[in-house]
Amino acid sequence: MPKIAMIGAGSIVFCKTLMMDILATPSLCDSEFRLMSRTMPKLERMKRFADKVIADNGLKASVAITTDREEALRDADYVIVMLQIGGVDAFQADYEIPLKFGVDQCIGDSLGPGGVFRALRTIPVMIEIARDMRRLCPNAVMLNYVNPMAAVCWALGTAPDLKFVGLCHGVQTTLDLISGYVGVPKDRIDFLAAGINHMAWFLRIEHAGKDLYPLFKERCEQPEYYINEKVRIETMRHFGYFMTESTGHLSEYLPWFRSSKRALEAYCDEPSFGGESGAYYKWCRLIADQLENEDLLAEEPTALSKRSVEYCSYILESLETGKTFKLQGNVRNDGYIANLPNGCCVEVPVFADRMGLHPTVVGALPPQCSKRSGGGCRNSRARASGLRR
Repeated sequence: MPKIAMIGAGSIVFCKTLMMDILATPSLCDSEFRLMSRTMPKLERMKRFADKVIADNGLKASVAITTDREEALRDADYVIVMLQIGGVDAFQADYEIPLKFGVDQCIGDSLGPGGVFRALRTIPVMIEIARDMRRLCPNAVMLNYVNPMAAVCWALGTAPDLKFVGLCHGVQTTLDLISGYVGVPKDRIDFLAAGINHMAWFLRIEHAGKDLYPLFKERCEQPEYYINEKVRIETMRHFGYFMTESTGHLSEYLPWFRSSKRALEAYCDEPSFGGESGAYYKWCRLIADQLENEDLLAEEPTALSKRSVEYCSYILESLETGKTFKLQGNVRNDGYIANLPNGCCVEVPVFADRMGLHPTVVGALPPQCSKRSGGGCRNSRARASGLRR
């Protein structure tokens, strides 16, 4: 019976999705869940829903809730972290304060002032969790879903003896897009992706040994395809490779796209593009306001079905059973990407099995991609960033 601590379990999106995935996995369906958050009402809602799922599906799993982090962590086998320090009110400041000074953000949780604010709030807490784990569950593996992913995992990489991986779904969802553009099922596409979180590159995309990039690039130039991902396709025109993050996120990382009203209108502002100002904050505020007045889980279906694209349950399954699983993970760069700084956080292919997590060596990124991802000296970064001008 794996003992799974979920820190920040008041999240009705991640906590519910990950729990449903875990319970739908035969080797994990008898897990002992310890849900921890700083407020009890959200935890009580999550427990009611989880208990109903367990009962309706005849499972042997159990769910306990607590506001005491140590209680959740003690003797845990796995620690899943999905917290948001400061909640939606702090997120509002991350978006609105920079906007007063002319910095327009769509997401604001990874780079730019919003990402810096969030990192300053979050990293100390994540280091505290790592220290608690060393004392209370030294053999546990941490699965981190907390943003800013690269900054948080860079900090976690300094924690002694911590086994961790940072998880995102940018690669999986981008693969859905590529699959639709080239007309090949995603599970039949072979790919190599690497870089830093939210700015990793699809270095190779193939089907049955055939390079799919020529067809993909041809489709991206057609108006009906181009309009869906203007920022990513413009970036691919300049750098040669498609990125793993959406128009909204990527427009923040290449701020030329958000530096003027003309650029915003051309590339970001239409709702269908997903890059409008404050899009993610406004969605989070809407959900938070709804939670104040109603239990959004009360009417959710409890039937277990196909697992989501999130990596979490597949990793736990591999660690428990030895079944090998390949994922994209955020790890400390111990030589995995040669032309990004050692010790930073990189996103590379990782294999999971009963022996643990095994990141793979990618080698050097194409030089234009490594400079955009943060490698090289200051002058070379400036030369490679002509798109921003």
